[in-house]
Amino acid sequence: MPHITHVTFIGYRGTGKSTVAAMLGEQLGCGWSDADIFLEEKLGCSIASLVQTRGEAIFRDEEAAVLAELLVQCRGVLSTGGGVVLRAGNRDLLRRLGRPIVWLTAAADVVCRRIAADPCSPQRRPSLAVSSAALLVPEGDPLAEVHATLAAREPFYRECADLIIDTSEMPPEAVARDVAAWLTEEWPQRLQDALPQKPSGGATR
Repeated sequence: MPHITHVTFIGYRGTGKSTVAAMLGEQLGCGWSDADIFLEEKLGCSIASLVQTRGEAIFRDEEAAVLAELLVQCRGVLSTGGGVVLRAGNRDLLRRLGRPIVWLTAAADVVCRRIAADPCSPQRRPSLAVSSAALLVPEGDPLAEVHATLAAREPFYRECADLIIDTSEMPPEAVARDVAAWLTEEWPQRLQDALPQKPSGGATR
């Protein structure tokens, strides 16, 4: 396994970022961090409460500050919040300090089922209805909201991603194994290919 300073997971909620990050951190022996949990512990309240009481803009400010802090001060595997890619500054920071970046995605109906099955989601995460108005989606239609949000964020996720994995039909253990294999077999070559090529020597006269 090559030396890895960071492995960063991006993607919408319900795609398995935190679960896979924990498994991969254990496999690599480097530990892992969850940016949402770090933010909640730092502020002493849930993200849902923060958005409700202070608004989404303040939450995004705090999210950006936590991302910078974790990328600079921490090493290992990092799971980020689903909307961290919305700000250009965050995307730039991820590309500069967070690579390799793994984008976990899943079908909208799978995401909805996973969110509904997570007992912690209503207490910790903002309601899906929070962003429905901005997306012109009727409130109370979570599947339509997830479809719209995934479509709106896809270009930002794609802009950052070094590896994309659809977790719709994959257990977390398999995803973690695939990422570990990619880190060993493909990522080092990617880095090598990205290095500036030395000019070939010319003919001696």
